[in-house]
Amino acid sequence: MKIGDHVWHLEPFGKHIWRGRMEAGQLLALARAVKGEGGQLTALWGSDDRHLGAGFGIHLAFVTSVGLVWASCILPSDVPVYPDFEPIFPQAGRMQRATFDLLGMSAVNATDERKWLRHGAWPADAFPLRKDFEGGRHPARDVDAYPFVRVEGEGVHEIPVGPIHAGTIEPGHFRFSIIGERVLRLEQRLGYTHKGVEKRFEGMNLATGAKFAGRVSGDSHSAYAWAYCMAVESATTSEVPLRALWLRALFLEIERVANHLGDLGYLGNDVALSFGFMQFWRLKEDWLQLAARQFGHRYLFDCIVPGGVATDISESGMAEFAFESGRIEAEVSELKVIYDEQSTLQDRFANTGICTPELAARLGLTGLPGRASGQARDARAQFPQPPYDQCKVTMATHGRGDVLARAEVRFAELFESLRLIREFIKNLPDGEICAPVNPAQAVCEGIGWVEGWRGEVLVAIRIGADGKLDRVHPHDPSWQNWPLLEVGMLGNIVPDFPLINKSFNLSYSGPDL
Repeated sequence: MKIGDHVWHLEPFGKHIWRGRMEAGQLLALARAVKGEGGQLTALWGSDDRHLGAGFGIHLAFVTSVGLVWASCILPSDVPVYPDFEPIFPQAGRMQRATFDLLGMSAVNATDERKWLRHGAWPADAFPLRKDFEGGRHPARDVDAYPFVRVEGEGVHEIPVGPIHAGTIEPGHFRFSIIGERVLRLEQRLGYTHKGVEKRFEGMNLATGAKFAGRVSGDSHSAYAWAYCMAVESATTSEVPLRALWLRALFLEIERVANHLGDLGYLGNDVALSFGFMQFWRLKEDWLQLAARQFGHRYLFDCIVPGGVATDISESGMAEFAFESGRIEAEVSELKVIYDEQSTLQDRFANTGICTPELAARLGLTGLPGRASGQARDARAQFPQPPYDQCKVTMATHGRGDVLARAEVRFAELFESLRLIREFIKNLPDGEICAPVNPAQAVCEGIGWVEGWRGEVLVAIRIGADGKLDRVHPHDPSWQNWPLLEVGMLGNIVPDFPLINKSFNLSYSGPDL
C-alpha cells in the first residue's frame, strides 16, 4: 500500500482496516508519511508482551486516505523506549504520558513528561498494565504537586476551577490564567476518573468484556460495544448476520439522536434560554422512553453482543420509531428557527470558542467539533461498514469553528440520524440477529472502529490462547479534542467557558479509563 511516496507492507485486516508491524524508525517514517498526505493519528497505546516471548509493544492507529492503519513495533524489555510522535501529531502528547504512567514505556526526548493518569494513586516505580504488577501493594501517598504552566506578567491572575464542580458532572481541573476576564491560557488536568478499565479487562471472557466495554463512557455505549464486538469478530474471524449489522447501526443512530437532543438543550440553557433547554430535554426524554419500551434500556445497554445483537425490533416498534423520528424532526425544525432568530443566543454563539480549520488540522481535532472546523472526516461516510455502505451518509461540515458552527453541525447531524433511522427501518433485512463466535485457537488480535456521536471510537484487543482477554485498549475521541478546548478558550471571557465546554461536550471517563 502506498502512503506518501513509499509503499508500505500492510496486510488487510478487515474492511477499510490495515495492519503492519515494523521497526521504530519505520514507524516514525510512517507517521510522517501519514501526516504528509493529510492523515491523522487516532490512537497511541502500549502493551506488555513479555509473557508472549517478546518485549513491550507500542501501537499507533492512523486514519489515512485508504482507511485505518494499525501499526506496531516491539521494544526491548530492558529499555522500552520509542520515538516521540508529538512533533508530528501534537495529540500524541497526552497519550504518550498515559502510556508511561501505565506501562513505564518512554518517548525519547519528549518535551512533556509530566504524569497524566497516576495522581499519586500507585507507587511511582509501579506500572499497573505490566503483567507482573502487584495490585495488593499499598498505594503511594506522595504529594501531588502537579507543575502547571505559569503565566507571568502585570495584572495576570489564576483561577483554579475543579476538579470538583457544582453539579452532577465528572471531575476535571481547569487552570485559567487571565487579565480581567480575558483568558490568556487555559490548562487542563484530567485523570481523576481513572478506574483501571484496561487492567480490569484482563482475564475476562469475551461476553463479559462486551458488557464492560459498553460502560467505558456510558453515553457512548453503543459505539464502544460495537467497536469491541467488531474487534472480537475480526480476531476470531467470526461472521455477523446482516440483520444484526443493520440493528447495530440503528442503535448507534438512536444513541446519536439522544445525545444531540440533550446537548442542544444544554447549549440553550448556557445562554439563559431555558425554553430551549426544557423543549429539547422533553424530546430527549420521549426518545429515551421509546428506546426503553422497545429494547429494554433507555441507553441500549447490552443490546450489542459478540456475534450480533441481543434484541430485535418488532413491526410495531419499527412503526413507532418511524413515527417518533418524524415527529421529533418536525419539532426540532421549529426549535431551530427559534434558535436562529434568538438574538441573544446568536450573539453568544457567534465568534465564541473559535478553533480555526488550520489549528484543527494541525492539532488533530476530530469528530463533530472537527467537522465544525472544516475537518471533513466521518468514518460512516468515507469508510462505511454495512449498512452505511448502502444508506449513504450526508456529512455535515462548517468552516467557522465557533460555538455557532458546532451547534449548526449538531442540528444537521441530528436531522441526518433521524433520516437514517427511517431508512434502516424501511430496508431492514430479514434473518438471524446473532451467530456463534468462533473460539480462539491461539493468541489472536483484532480492532474495531466506529464513528460514535463524539467521533471515532476505537477498541483494540488481544485474546489469549485460553480464550480470555489478554489486552484491551478502548480509545475515546476526547483524547484528541480536549487540548483544542484549551485553544478555543484563548481570548474569550471566563463566563463563556461553560458554553464553549458544552459545545464540545467531551468525555471525562473515556480518556481516563
